Amino acid sequence: MVSAIVPLRRNRDFVLLQTGQALSTVGSEAAAVAYTLLVLSVTHSPAKAGLVGFVRLAPWPLLALPAGVAVDRWNRKHLMIVADVARVVAVGALGVAAATGHVTFPLIAVVAFVEGAMYVLFNIAEIGAVRSVVASEQLPRAFATEQARLSSVYLAGPPLGGLLFGLGRSLPFIFDAISYAFSTGSLLAMRTPFQEEREATAKTDLRAEVKEGLTWLWSHTFLRMCALLFAAGNFTWGALELTIIVAARREGFHPFAIGALIAVIGALSLAGSIAAPRFHGLLSMRTTIIAASWLALGIGSYLAKPSVYVLLAGGAPSVFFGPTLNAMIIGYRVRIVPDRLQGRVNSVARSLALVALPLGPVVAGVLLGAFSARATVLFLFVWLVALAIVTTASRTIRAAPDFHATSVAVS
Repeated sequence: MVSAIVPLRRNRDFVLLQTGQALSTVGSEAAAVAYTLLVLSVTHSPAKAGLVGFVRLAPWPLLALPAGVAVDRWNRKHLMIVADVARVVAVGALGVAAATGHVTFPLIAVVAFVEGAMYVLFNIAEIGAVRSVVASEQLPRAFATEQARLSSVYLAGPPLGGLLFGLGRSLPFIFDAISYAFSTGSLLAMRTPFQEEREATAKTDLRAEVKEGLTWLWSHTFLRMCALLFAAGNFTWGALELTIIVAARREGFHPFAIGALIAVIGALSLAGSIAAPRFHGLLSMRTTIIAASWLALGIGSYLAKPSVYVLLAGGAPSVFFGPTLNAMIIGYRVRIVPDRLQGRVNSVARSLALVALPLGPVVAGVLLGAFSARATVLFLFVWLVALAIVTTASRTIRAAPDFHATSVAVS
């Protein structure tokens, strides 16, 4: 849909999309830390904090497939606006409840689920929208830029959330609601249609449309394997953030300091995002995937010296390299999937990759409540060792395709 290749920094609609999402993601990342701190403050239970983490992430495996159908059936921009407005209302209500002293654990859980569900709808629509507002040749760089944006706000969001929470428990959620309102405005200002014009066709039933997207992805051996490996890896990272927060609280860290610790991850990811375009030109997908699996084992250093600082240092190489892996795989997938299937295939891929992510906080919460942070990290380390071995031994990964030799699908 892009008639001429315009540099990304001069592409008005791409800049609007990035700007709106930058602020809204700062808000959601600030709230993400605040959810955990609020639950721990109200209930003093790591297990309940893990449960809120679960309900916030559960919409991916539960709703991504029907959301993908919705994105392919209806106007992507309209769906993204609906998702933003719903989050303004839900998160704003939690902010008001926290400000007036009426916050309860069930309310926190419900709002966390609503915010997570609307994020799923928005994110799946956004992936297809990026393809519409930039040239196909720019997709890897566009998604690398997307990773840089995510890393930048991950750097700013957590300490801001901790700081705001320290000033008042309602403030992170009020800020989050305002950020979604800003995102809505940026979407309304965009001019480019978010999908190609399509011939009117009879709508099939939901299951048939979901099956079409699932069949397309499942028939692509490499993308299927990537989604399954990502699922196994995401389980670990879903557990690790809660482990860091709980361990830091046990070591006496202030909420702002806890947010700053999480921000270190964002700083590393930002640096990795800046380096990602260079890695994209130097490394094959096979090398990238296998290297990422072994770099993750750095968290095992915590077993020798149980300190939050050591845990962060051990995970640093993996966090730094992560944006390269994500941009490469997502760019490849978006490039080869036909536009009419973008929503469904991307939702299937995300569902498979993130199906285990909600379980991470639950398992970590149970382990942290019953045992030490060290025992929790030991469990995660053993899991990652097994994953690295499976990844390296996989014939599918060793025969990974060359992105640069892949043409764009248009049918």
